[in-house]
Amino acid sequence: MDYDYMKPASMKEVFTLLKEYGPKATLIAGGTDVMVNIRNRELSPEVLISLRGLHELRYIRKNDGYHIGALTTHRMLEQSDMVKGELSALHDAASQLGSVQVRNVATVGGNICNAAPSADTAGPLLALDATVVLEGPDGRRSVPIADFFTGPSKTVRKGDEVLVEFHIPEAPGRFGSAYWKHARRRAMDLPLLGLAVGLALSESREIFDARIGLTVAAPVPMRAHKAEEFLKGKPLEAEVLEEAGEIASSEASPRDSLRSKAWYRREMIAVFVPRMVRLAAERIRDK
Repeated sequence: MDYDYMKPASMKEVFTLLKEYGPKATLIAGGTDVMVNIRNRELSPEVLISLRGLHELRYIRKNDGYHIGALTTHRMLEQSDMVKGELSALHDAASQLGSVQVRNVATVGGNICNAAPSADTAGPLLALDATVVLEGPDGRRSVPIADFFTGPSKTVRKGDEVLVEFHIPEAPGRFGSAYWKHARRRAMDLPLLGLAVGLALSESREIFDARIGLTVAAPVPMRAHKAEEFLKGKPLEAEVLEEAGEIASSEASPRDSLRSKAWYRREMIAVFVPRMVRLAAERIRDK
């Protein structure tokens, strides 16, 4: 397939190109998703607008919460001590995505904008209550990541907007998180199910706050709100966690696919919610 490749050096140039080419253009960051979609003829752009020249969108910072640039690679997330220690679920996901070669080029912004139900970083960002920052010719706007996805491969991003940053609020008190990628084999396979938990505990180990992010459990990455509400104020006990897993399973709407049956995904949600809550709690204890 023939297409023109353009590499602007500034956001202003990006917006000019998007205005000029409109729906004929596709943005490309790391390219690990876009190029596969082009090869599979699921995408047929006339123009590829590369964001690789926008080096200012490649960063991990802590200041009034955590700020992660859209062009930050998964390898950068994997190698960040701050992400590993304070945003553990995101580190879990980034370190399991593809191979090292893929992680060196694949970006977190691209992973989220591709909006696959199986996006590895979507579950952790949901569990960490992240906000997506979009920039267009008229300025910036922020969207909670829970509201960002509208369907498989569809988001609220407008055609003249670029995802520029993720903002993660700093959780109060004793907080930990964890992510599990359930797959037939590690790293190089897509998840059959992804499950992330963000957990805050009181000094008496009562659950102060809980967030559960699920992927491959619905047409879009989702929060298990009913299970989260059930956990709040409860003790960290096996019976409580098991019931929360059953509630989360009932909230999901997975589908049958060639890779897994819906009933199996539901059963695994019930299994892994308690496990990830316990792992998040262990990480709080170890801090």
